[in-house]
Amino acid sequence: MAKNKYDGVIEAVHYEPSGEIKWVRAYIRHGSVFTDRLLIDREKLISDLREGKRYYIGTRVKSMGGIFQVSEPVRIQHNNEKTVITSTDNSTIQDNLVDVPVI
Repeated sequence: MAKNKYDGVIEAVHYEPSGEIKWVRAYIRHGSVFTDRLLIDREKLISDLREGKRYYIGTRVKSMGGIFQVSEPVRIQHNNEKTVITSTDNSTIQDNLVDVPVI
């Protein structure tokens, strides 16, 4: 089996009224397996991204366990002393995970 090139897959997001991410629903890789769905708050997500962990936007393939359809990587940007979580290369002023279902 090919090694996954990501440490987590984000499948849903919940935003604060201010536009910042409050939490994401994701699967986290532990060795060669993935967890069940977990809620990860914004601070933990930023911490993981700063540590070099790679998160992607995606969904789990039905009845395939640790197999995912992934699209864009999630990254952090710094704008005017503010940390922004985004999945696009465009400069943005608030968190923006494109094509992720909002809960």
